[in-house]
Amino acid sequence: MSENRKTLQHFLEQNKPVTVLTGAGLSTASGIPDYRDSNGNWKSAPPMQHRDFMTNELLRKRYWARALHGWPVLYNAQPNASHLALAKMQKEGLIGTIITQNVDGLHQRAGATDVINLHGYANEMVCMSCGAQSPRLEMHERCLALNPEFAEMDATALPDGDADIETDFSTFQIADCLNCGGILKPDVVYFGDTVPKTRVAEAKQALAESEGLLVIGSSLMVFSGYRFARQAAKNNQPIAILTRGKTRADDLATFKIDEDIESVLV
Repeated sequence: MSENRKTLQHFLEQNKPVTVLTGAGLSTASGIPDYRDSNGNWKSAPPMQHRDFMTNELLRKRYWARALHGWPVLYNAQPNASHLALAKMQKEGLIGTIITQNVDGLHQRAGATDVINLHGYANEMVCMSCGAQSPRLEMHERCLALNPEFAEMDATALPDGDADIETDFSTFQIADCLNCGGILKPDVVYFGDTVPKTRVAEAKQALAESEGLLVIGSSLMVFSGYRFARQAAKNNQPIAILTRGKTRADDLATFKIDEDIESVLV
């Protein structure tokens, strides 16, 4: 067992149950690209803003055209060894609630039961007019049928179901809500939007009732995750960070492990 693994194991045993906060770095081993480099900077253009999605039809067409290629990567991804290790630790009582910034659902597929999807779940759709929910696969297949020429394009997958395509998107046909014809949106929190208050309250309560915080695979550059490091620090709860590169909470951490996640967890 490596020294870093021993350090983390000791932390978990001394502070169980620990609340875990996970980010995109946990799912890269499942083939899902992450947002930021080791310095916390964007690797590509920042993701879609909620306001742009709702008010700009051309940007919405661009989003769905690129999603034809990017989303299947997310949908078909499988839990990796780190997801499975965390599910096992949860069953053993070392960790309690898993708060995840990821929208891929891989914690649940790995067998974890107490999971808060802080930013939602990308495989479900919600109508912004009538509120009807539906499977994203259904919309994906409708968009494929409506836009075969876009489906044939080559593309490189980007984070959270996006892909690297630049072309004329004006002819793309978006599949709207079958119930009312309204705008369909993945049931996730976009940049510029806010996490539902009840979800934040649930996550804060879970952390308050645990003995510490373990951050895995997140730079914490987004406040929606960073707030939990601030909460733990304010309440004098120990904070461990396992991720590559710098994070926004490095100065708050009890200790930090800058190493490959799987090599430490598994």
